[in-house]
Amino acid sequence: MLFTKRLRDGVRSGKITSSVRIWIRPHVKVGGRYRMEEGEIQIDSIDTIGLPDITPALARASGFLGVLDLLKVAQHGRGQTIYLIRFHYVPPSPRASRPSRPAKKKTPRAKP
Repeated sequence: MLFTKRLRDGVRSGKITSSVRIWIRPHVKVGGRYRMEEGEIQIDSIDTIGLPDITPALARASGFLGVLDLLKVAQHGRGQTIYLIRFHYVPPSPRASRPSRPAKKKTPRAKP
């Protein structure tokens, strides 16, 4: 799940924990984790909502100035179903930030 650059700091800080997307079908699943720069987003819930459910308060909680600002970003492709996605940010583990070791080369086995 991608976020516009201006929302990423709010997502990482935990200030933004919901997103409205207009899709043909869900592109994420509950419990799924999706990469976001150095961390991940874990999906807590996905609900189908209607246009009247997109209130100014929901738009602000999702990191937007208002409903129109949100709707400009929420539309993805030809989708017409509105999804409210609740999530939380999972920071990278200390182990994940260390450089990985190169994979060992496999030695060919001798043929019998």
